[in-house]
Amino acid sequence: MEKHPAKYWTKSGSGAVVQCELCPHECKIADSAFGVCRVRGNSGGELFTNTYSQVISLSMDPIEKKPLYHFYPGAQILSTGPRGCNLKCQFCQNWDISQEDGPTSLIEPEQLVEVAVKQESLGIAYTYTEPTIAFEFVMDTAKLARKAGLKNVLVTNGYVNPKPLAELLTVIDALNIDLKAMDDGFYRKYCGARLQPVLESIRNAAASDAIVEITNLLIPGYNDSDENIRLLVDFIASVDEFLPLHFSGYYPAYRFDAPPTPTEVLLHAHRIGEEKLAYVYTGNRRMDVGFNTHCPKCGNLLVARSGFSADAPGITGNGTCSRCARSVDIAGPWTKLS
Repeated sequence: MEKHPAKYWTKSGSGAVVQCELCPHECKIADSAFGVCRVRGNSGGELFTNTYSQVISLSMDPIEKKPLYHFYPGAQILSTGPRGCNLKCQFCQNWDISQEDGPTSLIEPEQLVEVAVKQESLGIAYTYTEPTIAFEFVMDTAKLARKAGLKNVLVTNGYVNPKPLAELLTVIDALNIDLKAMDDGFYRKYCGARLQPVLESIRNAAASDAIVEITNLLIPGYNDSDENIRLLVDFIASVDEFLPLHFSGYYPAYRFDAPPTPTEVLLHAHRIGEEKLAYVYTGNRRMDVGFNTHCPKCGNLLVARSGFSADAPGITGNGTCSRCARSVDIAGPWTKLS
């Protein structure tokens, strides 16, 4: 794989050691070695990435699959991602492409944008693994996508430093950020990371012009206690009570053999979330609640969903509730293109 110059790094002391400053790990990397993400390395005292234009997956997906429920409901979006990740989640649901060095395909930013346009995609979603570790490729592609009238979506663990995140937010239209638990010990033990940088990323993203949604994977016996759920809901409410929250069901994967998340746990979390948040959803399970969007003012059905398909019967062409005329917290065809 070719080496591509990387951004956000400095020399570290004497010799050829460099310090990557893309994410909070801030790895100090010796010559010929790599950081935690396994794709950003040191060559003769210069930081490079070997994942530029190397994608591990490419497909058209419903936007609801990201999951994004408040961004162009029912749209299809070209989705791609790099190999690797800067977290080491022992319960990773995509471990075979994030924790293993699977085969990749070469596709340059210009080619990716051409494919999105040809497929009449809403835009490009950088997802599946951790897209921020492919910072340079995402930035270059997203800029070209913007010029082509396409939207950019980032599905991320939020483990990225404030400066590179701020740069990404200049070209990203919507984000789903994974908040794994409101427990730093959980992050350290099971993800090889820390909680506070993720909380900071959520605050910074929510202060931008992008649509932001949060996902929490509920794992029985690990992060599904009432205390954790309430702390998580309280945090999101403190940022913005209108931020959509998705509680997602876990299945045993990678190094975790805890049983799948019971439906009643998701229902219970949904009830807690609705105490303080306007939009609470449940995913990865067939349930009777937690998939439609209702107006927080009058209760009108704004978006109806079935599986990964969606329709917006309660939203007018002006982007308001068809019953009470409240402006909806959902970007769509009614939104002026940036």
